[in-house]
Amino acid sequence: MNRRRVKITGIGPVTPAGVGREAFWKGILEPVSRVRPFKKLGDEYGPLVAAHLDNFDVSDYVNSVRIPSKVSRQTLFSIAGASLALADAAISPSDLQQYNCAIISGSAVMDFGGVVSAIDAIHRHGVRGAKPMTLAATTTSVTPCAIAATFGIRARTMAIQNACCGGLDAIGFGARLVAEGEAEIAICGGTEAPLHRSPLIELRTAGLTPPTTDMPERLDRPFDLWRTTGVVSEGACMVVLEPESSPRPGYTFVSGYAYATDRDNNLCGGLGVAIRLAIADARLRPGDIEVISAWGPGHKLIDAAEAREILSIFKDVLPQIPVVSIKGAIGTPFAAAPATQIAAAALGQREGLIPPTVNWEYPDPACPLNLSRNARSIEHRRTLINAHGMGGVNAAMVLERC
Repeated sequence: MNRRRVKITGIGPVTPAGVGREAFWKGILEPVSRVRPFKKLGDEYGPLVAAHLDNFDVSDYVNSVRIPSKVSRQTLFSIAGASLALADAAISPSDLQQYNCAIISGSAVMDFGGVVSAIDAIHRHGVRGAKPMTLAATTTSVTPCAIAATFGIRARTMAIQNACCGGLDAIGFGARLVAEGEAEIAICGGTEAPLHRSPLIELRTAGLTPPTTDMPERLDRPFDLWRTTGVVSEGACMVVLEPESSPRPGYTFVSGYAYATDRDNNLCGGLGVAIRLAIADARLRPGDIEVISAWGPGHKLIDAAEAREILSIFKDVLPQIPVVSIKGAIGTPFAAAPATQIAAAALGQREGLIPPTVNWEYPDPACPLNLSRNARSIEHRRTLINAHGMGGVNAAMVLERC
């Protein structure tokens, strides 16, 4: 069966660098880190940093009366992202009634805020403090259902919980539904709001977010020689996917997608497999890739392992391929991260610009990549997106400018 080409027609970023296409694009081009001390939990639990959204109000983007009650912050992020993406594609909720739609969201974790609150209530009040709604309200499957309910869409829904790859996997899976004719429009992406007592303290203890608030804007340093670890953040990014035959203009085609798992304790070994498969799925060769949007969370080991896999695939042509990580700017919002990378890549193809790798200053011989701490004006058509997550999961996607 011939697959239809699938294009992204709407983009809805909800990020610390900006909310909405224009604000996000302006913010992500600035050589600025949005990482700051995170004081919401007080001083009791020690120093914490994050890139977070202040004064977020979902009613700025959608009529809040339509939103199901007691949904989590990460679900509210996704609803705002979906509203922005639909508006960007010039699709109204009423327009969607004539289409076979799918809604797919990716999240690495369930609503820890709701879970922790429920546990605290039982500790304070015993069984009388039990909150039965916690069982339903904190699961990741609530998110796509809440989007459908908010916009009155009759759609098939799915939640993908595949660590930090979830947002890219959601877009990849949605693209396949559209390509195979199972959906005419898919609203897909990643959303995350992990800035709660748990998992923040556990992540800091595991060395996956910094134990200090000193110079917070310098802590996340993708591929830099003096990097230590990444920084946790929050946000969402949703996109609208349609077949090439849609009358609406597209930013980029989703040409290739693949996933793979690390084996034998070979960190990011599965990422190399996913990259090769995604490029093959796009019917391209490594030399056809013009820009790489790296995972690059700023972690000492993960960055080096990703660089090793990229070098093994692109070899002698790698010095000619610009590479960028946007994590220095916005941290790592888990499953929302690769979806945000996709938005930045799609906008970059349209504008002929590549965002800066914020805080990259001292080249690391273990990461011989073509990086820049400044935005670059480079006309390009094909971009590779990388993602890696805990448990050894990996995913990759190839975008080709429309």
